[in-house]
Amino acid sequence: MIRGSHERILVGISSCLLGQPVRYDGGHKRDGYLIEVLGKHFEFLPLCPEVAIGMGIPRPPIRLTGDPSRPRAVGVQVDGLDVTDKLIEYAHSVMASRPRISGYIFKQGSPTCGMAQVAVYNERGESHATSSGLYAGVVMGALPSMPVAEEGRLTDAALRDKFVEQVYSYHNRQRSNDR
Repeated sequence: MIRGSHERILVGISSCLLGQPVRYDGGHKRDGYLIEVLGKHFEFLPLCPEVAIGMGIPRPPIRLTGDPSRPRAVGVQVDGLDVTDKLIEYAHSVMASRPRISGYIFKQGSPTCGMAQVAVYNERGESHATSSGLYAGVVMGALPSMPVAEEGRLTDAALRDKFVEQVYSYHNRQRSNDR
């Protein structure tokens, strides 16, 4: 259920979900529902950590490897490519600047922006565990009470309504704390 308010609340979002061609292959994952329906109520702050750290478009794909509690973001096809530290530093810099967001919509399955269930590979190239994406993990850790969702879960009406209500509630708490 979307509330009828004139105020558009700022929500962080993975840039590719807004149709920005920022994915490793130069593509996007435009989500019409997010743009056309939620976009009437939320002002989106699009962020793409991989582009922000200078990886370019197109770029070599990366994946998570190693220990699922502390995975590394490394190149799939490029030996020696490890952007772990840059991604974590970028996430911390975004959180230090404290954008006044009241929620975040992440790209499901992304090694940077996936909330959970992102494959982590072992040295033989086999998926052996899951984790959160590096950027999403830092954001969620820095703002643990902020509502977050992956775009795939927002196709479920009940989960979507719950997320929207949580964003409005969080935003109202933010405003109350400002007084």
